[in-house]
Amino acid sequence: MKSLKFTPIAVAVLLTLCSLSAAQAQLKVPAASPSQTTKQSFALGDITLEYSRPAVKGRTIFGDLVPYDKVWRTGANATSKITFSSDVKLEGKEVKAGTYGLFTIPGKNSWEVMLSKDLNLGANVGDYKKESEVVRVQVKPTTLANKVETFTINIADIQPSSAVLEIMWDKTRVPVAITADIDQTIVKNIEASLASDKPAYFEAASYYYDTNRDLKQALGWVTKATEQNPKAFWVMLLKARIELKLKEKASAIASAEKTVALASEAKNADYVKMANDLIASAKK
Repeated sequence: MKSLKFTPIAVAVLLTLCSLSAAQAQLKVPAASPSQTTKQSFALGDITLEYSRPAVKGRTIFGDLVPYDKVWRTGANATSKITFSSDVKLEGKEVKAGTYGLFTIPGKNSWEVMLSKDLNLGANVGDYKKESEVVRVQVKPTTLANKVETFTINIADIQPSSAVLEIMWDKTRVPVAITADIDQTIVKNIEASLASDKPAYFEAASYYYDTNRDLKQALGWVTKATEQNPKAFWVMLLKARIELKLKEKASAIASAEKTVALASEAKNADYVKMANDLIASAKK
C-alpha cells in the first residue's frame, strides 16, 4: 500500500481548515436567557435561587407568551430551583429544608405558586405531576409602575423571621410570603450563651431590641457589652437606641454623644451620622 504524500500547499490548507473548525467549535455568544444564582441569608439559614432570565423584547408576556391558567416553569431553560437550608413556611404552609422546583400557574387576578420535588422537567411542563408537589399557595399579583425587562426572582423585605419571594417580569410582580419560626430557637441560644464563659451580650440585646421584648433586660445586657468593649461605637449606639425606646431621653442623648466621640475617633462617618440623627430625634 502506497503512503500518502501531501504538498506544502495541501498541508497549509488542511491546517487552515482545522483551525477554522476549532474556532467554530469554541465560538461563544451571549445566552438568550442567561442563568442566575442568588444566595440570600435569611433567619438562621439561607435561601438560594437558580433560574434563567428571559427578556421581554417587546413581546406581550402574560396571557400570550406565558398563557394564563397553565403550568409555567417560571423562567426559561432548566427548571427554576429554590433551596431552603432550614425549615420555613410559604404563605403559612410548612416547607422542609431542601431543594425544590419552582412552578407557577399565572392568572389574571391570582397566581398559584408550587414547589415540586421534580427538578428536571425544564420545558416539559406538560408532564407536571401534582403528586410531586410539596406545597401550593395562591397569591395576588400586583402591577408595577416600571417595566422589568429581564425576568427576575428576588428575596425582598428581609426581616429577622420574614421575607418576600418576588417573581417579577414586565409590569407584573407576584409576592409570596416566607416566614421562619426561629424565635424559640434564638431565645434558647441566648439563654445558653448567657450561661457560658463568653456571654454574647450585644447579640442578645440586639435581638430583644429588634423584637420589642423586655427592653429593661436588653439595656442591662448592652450595658455589660459596653463594659466588655468600651471603644465599640456600634454597641454604644445600640445602648442609645434602647434608651430612646424606653423614653429615657437624657440617657439616650448621653450614649449617642459617646457614640459620636468613639465613631469620630475610628473615622466612621456612618455611625457619627446615625448617632447625631438619634440625638436630634431625642431632643424633639
